[in-house]
Amino acid sequence: MGIMIAILFAIVSLAAAVFLAIKYFGLVKRFKPVLSLEEEAARIQQEIDRAKGRARKLEDSYAQAKQVHDRIQQESALLQEDLEDMSFGLYKPHYDFEASEGYKAALEGVYDRKKAMIRADGAANYPTNWTVNNSKKEGLRMTKNQVKLMLRAFNGECDAATAKVTWNNATRMEERIRKAFEVINALGVVNRISITPAYLDLCLSELRLTHEYEQKKQDEKEEQKAIREQMREEERAQKEFEKAQRDAAVERDRAEKALAAARAELQKASGEHLEAIQRKIEDLEQKVADAQAKQDRAVSMAQVTKMGHVYVISNVGSFGEDVFKIGMTRRLEPAERIQELSGASVPFSYDVHAMIFSDDAPGLENALHRQFTGKRLNLVNLRKEYFRVGLDEIETFAKAQGVTLEFTKLAEARQFRESEALRLKALQTGEVLAPVEDAFPEALFAGAGIDEE
Repeated sequence: MGIMIAILFAIVSLAAAVFLAIKYFGLVKRFKPVLSLEEEAARIQQEIDRAKGRARKLEDSYAQAKQVHDRIQQESALLQEDLEDMSFGLYKPHYDFEASEGYKAALEGVYDRKKAMIRADGAANYPTNWTVNNSKKEGLRMTKNQVKLMLRAFNGECDAATAKVTWNNATRMEERIRKAFEVINALGVVNRISITPAYLDLCLSELRLTHEYEQKKQDEKEEQKAIREQMREEERAQKEFEKAQRDAAVERDRAEKALAAARAELQKASGEHLEAIQRKIEDLEQKVADAQAKQDRAVSMAQVTKMGHVYVISNVGSFGEDVFKIGMTRRLEPAERIQELSGASVPFSYDVHAMIFSDDAPGLENALHRQFTGKRLNLVNLRKEYFRVGLDEIETFAKAQGVTLEFTKLAEARQFRESEALRLKALQTGEVLAPVEDAFPEALFAGAGIDEE
């Protein structure tokens, strides 16, 4: 009986196992896609994690390589003196001497301090207890020889940078000296030898003073050129005043003589002839008065050095729209000055927008320059009198100064506009551009002693 029960229990257990196995495999078959996705997701996540690790390594490698690249590129740029300083920043002056002699004296002082520092062993730090073959004396001699080599190498780099410094590479030359300071000091690390920061500062001062000294000398040359031009302008104006005085005196004398003759004739005249003589006398009296006024004005302008004209002119073909030159001339005929400015140095003639007479022309000119100083084209050379400003702004400010003036708003720019019209026509028709024949060719002036400018 017990055996039968055991067999029955075994059969039931086997059936249950078969049933559960069938169910298991059925579930596995049913949910196999889901299980495969989970496995695939786990595999993909592992790949992603590995890829992220490789990406981090690549990023680290790239960062290190970029640092090396940037360092090499910067060091290379330090050796290229013909490049502009845009990547290193604009040079800011460190000194403010009124004349070049001040820079020269300061530069000589730097030379003297460098020599004194070297003589006093202050240009480099070095150990005094170094031994060679158990000899401190030999060790000190070797150390000092290395100090000399390091200073000679550093001074050579500084001299090369100073000799090549220009307006557009000054800050780069400073960086070149600092880099040489780092590299040469790195060579002396083992022997504990280093050039001192104080000596570096003197070398940088030498570079800056040399650069600013040369700049100041150039500024002084330009200033002297401007002064000579002003003196020539004053001389021309003075000659013009003197000529105007002589011409007015001659004209007045001629009118006075004619007036005296007419008055003598008036004593004998009668009737209609008398009336004609009286009208002639009135006309001659007016001529005498006009000639005297011309002479008085010429004398006044010759004596009063501030009297003159402030002009506002433009040259659209040369400088574009809304660019005006605001200058001053003391000539009796200011148009002559505009003609000179319209010479061979510019492709087109200037247009005059205003010619303002003033008893204090320099003061009016300076007031206009100060008012529009932020709108200068040249922010470095203030002797260049060109401004990018609206004509209405100039007119409003000039009238506020209490002067009488009349502005011409439109720039004729005839030659420029005609040239542009010819270019447009040639573009549209495919014609070959050719200059228009001058109505007054040079042959007309040959041998006539006339300067066409």
